[in-house]
Amino acid sequence: MMKEADIPELTTHNGIATITLRRPQQANRLSPDDLAALARQIDAVNAMPQVLVLQLRARGKYFCSGYDIRQIGSGQGVDFEGVVDALERARPVTIAVMQGGVYGGATDLALACDFRLGAQTIDMFMPAARLGLHFYRSGLQRYVSRLGLNAAKRLFLAGERMDAPEMKAIGFLTHLAEPQELDAQAQRLCDAVAGMAPLALLGMKRHLNDIARGELDPVALQDDIVRAARSDDLREGQSAWAEKRAPQFKGS
Repeated sequence: MMKEADIPELTTHNGIATITLRRPQQANRLSPDDLAALARQIDAVNAMPQVLVLQLRARGKYFCSGYDIRQIGSGQGVDFEGVVDALERARPVTIAVMQGGVYGGATDLALACDFRLGAQTIDMFMPAARLGLHFYRSGLQRYVSRLGLNAAKRLFLAGERMDAPEMKAIGFLTHLAEPQELDAQAQRLCDAVAGMAPLALLGMKRHLNDIARGELDPVALQDDIVRAARSDDLREGQSAWAEKRAPQFKGS
């Protein structure tokens, strides 16, 4: 049975939440207990209106080696796809900070995030076909919508291992940093996002992802546009811009 200290940990600070994978001795591979914890933590963060950013991080040499292959087909009923989809639909802006290699289903966990920062030394690999595993629908859709069909086929059908520069070239990484600069770059991005106007920020995050999935609700989009246009935050943003000062947004 997994120890409590191995379960992913959720912390919050100054409007930024962080979920940390904590099984470095096993390359942070995910068990059913990990997935259950991640689902609870995503729900918890969604219920925190003060949180605008959610980071996904990991301890040790590897970011994550995906789902424990020994559990596949074991009848445990763990919905990996559902957890990854929940991360994609999370209310805050999500950022995967990858200090090490990312493999298997963990690649989709990262793709579900709005931003993906990686160190120059990391790599990625999708072994589904080598395992005889057919990947699930939403994961295939994410790969194609974010990386394009050719890159998705290279990863799924040819099983190519890609290094960090290639991950950046195909769009898997949104940001690339030297290992010693990764944390500082991640902090700058978190601080920048956390300083945005909440109504506009979270509304556009949701609608951009809906557009990528082909699920845009035009009525909901127009409602959010009108709500932001009538907000005190827009007035504050205009004043701060004219006065050359940092805005103080309240999310209203």
